[in-house]
Parts: sequence; C-alpha cells; structure tokens
Amino acid sequence: MLSSPQNKRIKELFLLQQKSSHRRQQGMFVVEGRRELRQCLDAGYAVESVYLCPDLLQSGEPVGGLNRCIVTEVSRSVYEKIAYRGSTEGVVAVVRQPGLRLDSLSLPPSPLVVVLESVEKPGNLGAVLRSADASGVDAVIVCDPLCDIYNPNTIRASIGAVFTVPCLSCTSEECIDFLKRHDIRILTAQLQDSHPYYDTPMTSATAIVMGTESTGLTAPWRQAADAHIRIPMLGNLDSLNVSVSAAILMYEAVRQRMGKG
Repeated sequence: MLSSPQNKRIKELFLLQQKSSHRRQQGMFVVEGRRELRQCLDAGYAVESVYLCPDLLQSGEPVGGLNRCIVTEVSRSVYEKIAYRGSTEGVVAVVRQPGLRLDSLSLPPSPLVVVLESVEKPGNLGAVLRSADASGVDAVIVCDPLCDIYNPNTIRASIGAVFTVPCLSCTSEECIDFLKRHDIRILTAQLQDSHPYYDTPMTSATAIVMGTESTGLTAPWRQAADAHIRIPMLGNLDSLNVSVSAAILMYEAVRQRMGKG
C-alpha cells in the first residue's frame, strides 16, 4: 500500500498525467477507469503497472488480465492526487505507447480514413475517435497536432475508442504522400470551391480531411485534394464543431457503402 504522494512512482505517474512532453519522452501514458482499461487490454496494449484504490473499487468487478504487470494498492489520498477525473472507479494504469507509424499502418481494400489537421482540443479528438469506432473507420491520422493523442481528456472523450481505432500522428506532408502512394482519394472539408458532401462518391478508398474550426485546412491539403466537400449551413453560422462535422461525413460514407439512400 502506497500512502505517500511523495513516492517516486506516484510523482512519475502524476507527470505522465499532466505533461504531454513527458509522455512523449517516456513513451508512456495513463489510462483511468475500468472500462477504458478493459478496452486497452483487449486491444493488446502493453500495460506496465496498475494502481488500485481499495476504498473506491466496486466489489464483484475485478480487473482481469493484469498478471503480466505490477499491481499496487494506493491510499485514497494518493489516488485522489493521481486521478484525473472527479468521479472515478479506483483504477489507474500506466501503459506503453504502441508507436504506430504510417509505414506500419495496415489498411483493408477501399479503406475509409479520417485525417485531422492541427486539431487543438483533446475533447474534439476523442469525440471524433468515438464516431470513427461507431462508423467502422479504418484509421484516424492526426497531422501537425496541437494536442496529444494520449491526453487524458482524449481518452476520456473517446470512451476508449483511442484503443479500438488505429490512431497516429505525423506531418501533413507525410500524410499526403502516404495517401497518394496508396491511391486513397482525398476529400477536403471546406467552404470554398466545394460541392455538397452527399453528391461526392465515398465508396472507393477515401480519406476525409478536416481542419480547425477557426482557420480550416492549410493550402497543401487544398491543393492535394481530389475533391472539396461541404456540409450545407442553413442558419446564420458558417461552421460546425469539427467532431460533429466529422461524424456527418463518416456516416455519409457508411450510407453510400451500405448501398442505402
């Protein structure tokens, strides 16, 4: 039982929770919650250590599959320091980042890929991942990110979909080159010089590319696009939240691929 917040392992875990630079340096991240840890284990991630708070664990719901990692009990006061969420289940784990890269990404024939350029908010990224899981997207690629894939808010907002959908980060130039080499059609979501999304075919290998809500996509993406698509805006505003827009476009691809309409 660890009862001191000054313990070296507790300090390290706290740094992993709070600092993206430390997560990148160590190649580790933190998972909090029973459901998220279960999905992490089922996806084959390497769990290094788990911290359990007996006062908060729900009886009759053990966390299985932890025989290959260090399991440590912590006091409630220590757990409250390392827990990111206000409401919690008494489970925090330190997990190794998978190090997924573009050149190791395995895609099926006619894949559906979602690309996010310079996404800023972890909650938006998490919401996109959740919709990507629901709509059967084959990969989410985050280009020139301004937030961390393994930010605790990303994991929380994705409800664990960060573990079920292949997700990686790279530069826009690397991603454009990858999509072109694999004959994946690039559809950029933008207002200028665009056509309604429902008039654009998405049944072949397709990448749906989204930019930030404030500035949209950068010039390299606009120039690389095979088609520009837009979601009609019938009110006074000219944009939707990026996670909402992404969900609409993903499910249009699903609709087309299911042959329904």
